[in-house]
Amino acid sequence: MSRVKRLLQSYSKYIAVPWRDDAAAAQRVIFCVYDETEERWLRSKIDEFDIATRQSGHEWAIFDLTDTFAVWLTSQRYAKSYFQKPHLLSTLLPKYLDFIIDEFSAFLQKNEIDENHVVAIKGVGSLFGFLKVKEVVEKLAPLIKGRLLIFFPGSFENNNYRLLDGYDGWNYLAVPITADKEF
Repeated sequence: MSRVKRLLQSYSKYIAVPWRDDAAAAQRVIFCVYDETEERWLRSKIDEFDIATRQSGHEWAIFDLTDTFAVWLTSQRYAKSYFQKPHLLSTLLPKYLDFIIDEFSAFLQKNEIDENHVVAIKGVGSLFGFLKVKEVVEKLAPLIKGRLLIFFPGSFENNNYRLLDGYDGWNYLAVPITADKEF
């Protein structure tokens, strides 16, 4: 059985467990951690995560970060200058986080997300080099009353997450789900 199938099985078992109503925002975050080389395979199976969620009696919505940087940057007044001098981008990146928060908030409102929803985020790898996943999750998690599911290409070891195995890891109070961890 493939690692993505095992990840789906682990997720299915976890999401079927009754939810606590009093969980803090950080405790309502779920990281589905998979090897970055399996990104395409995982994306082809996302509908199965949707099915598993609905079979557990919860609603599903998916938010894609993949193109947000391109959409945001091209909307900037001096976008051409940033392409010519990319080192100037570092001063503008906090506005990219604000853009993601605004887009995510609009997505939640448009889809009428409530406390019974799992809101999945794919395309997290596209943040690499621009924003830290931790910062994004810390801003988005309080906006969700249900569960926030992060499809995370990287690794989880000793309570430490590493995006694309490239950043120094960080600790986070989320629930890690991996292909090797049974619930």
